[in-house]
Amino acid sequence: AVVSTQSTGLQEIDSEIEGLKKRKDNNGVSIAAATVCREGGEERARVLEDISLKEKMLNAVKEEVLKYKECDPEVLEKKKAELQLCRDSINRWTDNIFSVQAWCRNKFGIETKDMCKSFGIPDELDYFEG
Repeated sequence: AVVSTQSTGLQEIDSEIEGLKKRKDNNGVSIAAATVCREGGEERARVLEDISLKEKMLNAVKEEVLKYKECDPEVLEKKKAELQLCRDSINRWTDNIFSVQAWCRNKFGIETKDMCKSFGIPDELDYFEG
């Protein structure tokens, strides 16, 4: 029983080897055919040159598009939103400064002008509108 199992396994391996040899031969033929088609030629050289030229043109167009990326409507909308966030933040901090000034004026009697001078706050400080 063991001998028949071994001989069956050996036959399977032999058939697999034969199949791989046939596959190798077929691949060799395919490679040879492809090599013949790829050998030099005026048309092939022209096509390769054309591909190279078009790749250069594509890269140039991509660079040109990058120059105008800032004008993209999506980018502009994002910048507008960021700008509005900055304006809101500026006005919130300005409001905080005015609140502290009012609290100090009411609680301690400190004049706004004196407080601005002590803390380096410009006299023309006002809410940002723009």
